[in-house]
Amino acid sequence: MQLDFLSPTQVVIHILFYRLWPVWVAMAVLMGLSFRYRKRLGLYGQLYDSGVGISGIALLSFWFFAAVFSSYVSPFDPLDQIAVMRNALPGAIEPQSGLPFLLGGDKLARDVFSRVIDGSRIVLLIAPLATLVALTVGITLGLPAGYFGKKTDSTLSFLANLVLAFPVILLFYLLVSPEIVETGLPRQTAGVFFAFPVILACMAFGTRYAGRPLLLAIQLLVVLAVTYWLYSTFVFFDDPFGQIQVTASTLNIFVAVVFASSPGVFRIVRGLVMDIKTRDYVAAAQTRGENPWYIMVWEVLPNARGPLIVDACLRIGYTTILLGTLGFFGLGMPPESPDWGTTIKDGSQLLRAYVHPALPPAIALMSFVLGLNLLADALREESMKD
Repeated sequence: MQLDFLSPTQVVIHILFYRLWPVWVAMAVLMGLSFRYRKRLGLYGQLYDSGVGISGIALLSFWFFAAVFSSYVSPFDPLDQIAVMRNALPGAIEPQSGLPFLLGGDKLARDVFSRVIDGSRIVLLIAPLATLVALTVGITLGLPAGYFGKKTDSTLSFLANLVLAFPVILLFYLLVSPEIVETGLPRQTAGVFFAFPVILACMAFGTRYAGRPLLLAIQLLVVLAVTYWLYSTFVFFDDPFGQIQVTASTLNIFVAVVFASSPGVFRIVRGLVMDIKTRDYVAAAQTRGENPWYIMVWEVLPNARGPLIVDACLRIGYTTILLGTLGFFGLGMPPESPDWGTTIKDGSQLLRAYVHPALPPAIALMSFVLGLNLLADALREESMKD
């Protein structure tokens, strides 16, 4: 069948104005209001004082709103296969709907543009949440290791070094292999990992508000509600609000990322705590007779937040690259998944001169990671000013 085509200029216009306009509007509102009230927004507002910070926020907000509005931005379902559009060139118009395959079709006749946009949802679901959980695991174990030292430090450091010494790719391969999945180990491990944010939150609220039982009870109820949502959604695959659909493959990747990232966070937190615990304000808290856990959470941890925030931004970028690498090697999401790594792998098997199909998802991954690195650089500059 002879297909009609849009010109390259029309393709660019369709992408920028017809498909992405909700993203531009949302970005303009967010960044405009943030810049207007930046002096009231603390550290986030300070990022608007540098071009690096603005650039990082712009790139990240673009992909955030692309994920939020993906159902509107994407002209086709990322899993739909339309036989006539197999290996279609960019701008080819699908005869039945009259809508164009803006970035062409892949070898299975799926719209590359829709897959790139929808893939951002997977990245924004796994990478930040996995990094946050890895951060809480590392903090919960790193605080006592650095503060108490001795046997506590030796035991926890040995476990962290044991994980770090294991080859990362082999570790991921074992965690996502069908034999391991059938044992239910990923779900059990996820259950253990999600306990760490709960422990850290309970420890923080319990030591700070022990003398205010009503406020403590309210805060613990909020923690309990969040815990219920986490376990229902990510361990039992049943989001009570029906907003997030987590599959077994997503959980496997999530567990693997947390398992591999936690020891690195642990070592950073441990080193920071060993330095900060010698400060005068920590000695003053000890003199007042404060609980060691109170000192760790409310005296030491807040003064380590700068390096940890920067590390979290960089670690989300590393996780994104890792997800792409796993998808490229077939160790990540299912073969039909629109995640960027799988899309790059599918596109790399098709050669054509006019916009290679692996190029759009590769640029998407690169721009997202670049935004995180720019944001980390801006945060580092602001922390040095303080």
